[in-house]
Amino acid sequence: MAFLESFNQSLFLLINATPASAPFSIKLATFIARDVMRLLPVLLFALWLWGRPALRDTILKALLFTGVALLGNWMIGLIWPHPRPFAMPIGYTFLVHDATPSFPSNHGTIFAMMALCWWFSPARGWGWLLAVAGTAVAWSRVFLGVHFPLDMLGALLVSIAWYGALSPAWARYGDALTGMAELLYRRLLAKPIAQGLIRH
Repeated sequence: MAFLESFNQSLFLLINATPASAPFSIKLATFIARDVMRLLPVLLFALWLWGRPALRDTILKALLFTGVALLGNWMIGLIWPHPRPFAMPIGYTFLVHDATPSFPSNHGTIFAMMALCWWFSPARGWGWLLAVAGTAVAWSRVFLGVHFPLDMLGALLVSIAWYGALSPAWARYGDALTGMAELLYRRLLAKPIAQGLIRH
């Protein structure tokens, strides 16, 4: 454990920005770390309303799996509240953040789980895009000093574990859950559907 912690901190210091880092790199990392996440709900919302109806199964699956994984992260944080770099303190911090437990990263978990769900779907290209975006977000949050590298690796491993654990239940109940969600959608948004503004 001591070796892993030492390795984690050493790798963090190699990636972490310093006051000598280019201002543009810090601005770019700040945008990626803070704003790319905001595009996810927009993407899922747009795909549900205007994408292929066959993709709604994946949208709902990704949302539910991610929710369960985040709940798991919260429990890990309660059991093993690993501090963030700035709470130790180590390195430099360029992004304001609460001193919540750092392991595993919630941002990393969201992108990893979303990428997994879309990778194993009829629209695999979205999985690639989410994996690239997630890698950029992981780098930016370490670069800005709010996460350690192993927080991101932990997020990936946790997501893989949850995906494997939840997939059998989804195979059994996923179609029924998607059917109920689509029925609710068609009832609540019957008028814009009838007008052709969004897909049935």
